[in-house]
Amino acid sequence: MRIRRDDFEQLVGRALDDLPEEFARAIENVAVVVEDEPTDELLLEMGMDPEYDDLLGLYQGVPLPERDSGYSALPDRIVIFRGPIGRACDTRRQAIQEIRDTVVHELGHYFGFEEDELPY
Repeated sequence: MRIRRDDFEQLVGRALDDLPEEFARAIENVAVVVEDEPTDELLLEMGMDPEYDDLLGLYQGVPLPERDSGYSALPDRIVIFRGPIGRACDTRRQAIQEIRDTVVHELGHYFGFEEDELPY
């Protein structure tokens, strides 16, 4: 399914707006951005095959539990990839759910959860 970039960005914004308040309040210094596709280099760096694997989202930063009191850095970054999510979904409803799931998944990494601890 193809979603226009501005619509996709609005859906990502809505997913962030719909977060439970206690989680939304705990998020600091995180930039959430939309990119069309992950690069082949990024996929290879993550041990993925650019020919067959799709990456829906990515957290880049230092998870909260790993920070000490002197931590100071550029904002952490969550990237939501429009192309792979569009390819994974047949309907707009599925895309909305996948965007929400991906946003929550990547925020889980920000909060310190490992891949096998996350629900999505």
